[in-house]
Amino acid sequence: MKLTAKSLITGIDKFTETTGRAVSWLVLGMVLLISYDVTMRYVFQQGSVALQELEWHLFALVFLLGGAYTQKHDEHVRVDILYLSRFVSDRGRAWINIAGTLLFLFPFCILILVTSWPFVENAFYYMEGSPDPGGLPYRFILKGAILLAFVMIMLQGLSDLLKQINVLRNKERR
Repeated sequence: MKLTAKSLITGIDKFTETTGRAVSWLVLGMVLLISYDVTMRYVFQQGSVALQELEWHLFALVFLLGGAYTQKHDEHVRVDILYLSRFVSDRGRAWINIAGTLLFLFPFCILILVTSWPFVENAFYYMEGSPDPGGLPYRFILKGAILLAFVMIMLQGLSDLLKQINVLRNKERR
């Protein structure tokens, strides 16, 4: 099977869409968990360190693993002063996107991957858990999500980069 830019774009986009939709279910789980935790604490005066940690673990996973999905749907934060100007053509926007991806997105992702690797490796080596009594024992898995998240963002960035190159080649319009 020959790997083409179009098949690579399609594969990455499908992967990102699937993982993004799966991660979105964590939001529902988080809302239900927080509702339960608040009810237990304020109605029954029963608190749980593990539940509170699970809340922020779920939030971290939604934030981290939802990044590529946000990138795919072009909902990330950026300064759109030039980009949204009516004076910038589709090709001009493509050049802005390519420059942003190559100058900012990829270097930032690589920086995070390189600098967080020892942090994550150490967490896995010691099978890091919560330092709090009654806390969750598998914090190292959550820290591993940092690497996964930025690899996913880079993959989606590659897909977006190839799409912008196609715009420059006039193969498709945005």
